[in-house]
Amino acid sequence: MNKSDLITFLVVAAGVGRRFGGELPKQYQPLAGRPVLWHSIKVLQDHPQVAAIVPVIAQDGQALWQQIMAAEVGSFSKLKPPVLGGAERQLSVANGLASLNLEEQQWVAIHDGARPLLSRALLDRLFLARNRGDALLAAVQASDTIKKVGQDGLVTATLDRDEIWLAQTPQMFRYGVIVDAHRLAASSGFMGTDDVSILEWLGKPVIVVTGESENIKITKASDLPLAEFLLANREDA
Repeated sequence: MNKSDLITFLVVAAGVGRRFGGELPKQYQPLAGRPVLWHSIKVLQDHPQVAAIVPVIAQDGQALWQQIMAAEVGSFSKLKPPVLGGAERQLSVANGLASLNLEEQQWVAIHDGARPLLSRALLDRLFLARNRGDALLAAVQASDTIKKVGQDGLVTATLDRDEIWLAQTPQMFRYGVIVDAHRLAASSGFMGTDDVSILEWLGKPVIVVTGESENIKITKASDLPLAEFLLANREDA
């Protein structure tokens, strides 16, 4: 397999999970007998086109990583030592990108550690789409009617759901493209809600690749039973 076929993954797990609550961050919560973070890392470890996996953890998260994750992932040959993140997700990603020694044309992907139901099929679709552009977004089309609501709680518009897509991760980029985007965002003080939003801000094209409704993000405690059910019943289990 050529070097150009391989992808390096940043797995971002530096958040404190304020909405989740509790003392243990959501990425370390138990899910089907393993930490939430373990599940996506295992899928990446098993995919032949993934070259390396770089976790990005909280500045004060080294002890938790050693206590909860180190033994669980000790046999994962692709896993690199954790990189320390920043105060915001965007800063954590920037730290992760800066730690990589990649050529500009190589590919890097960014995945939320709190999305444990990453599938090999979704990875395959993203990898196959690399000839379509330099930035790829996994997303699912909205199925509900979407309302725009003002600060006063009143509906102001009904949006065309055919044009509404719900962003997920992984998001994949040419390394040079995403590094330049983060550099420009940092110098301008722009903070996006995800990495693709930085490219949108710069007017760069982003290709949508169909994601999966099961690729949920663990946000609150009630998401864990759903994730456990989905894991137990997934077709590739």
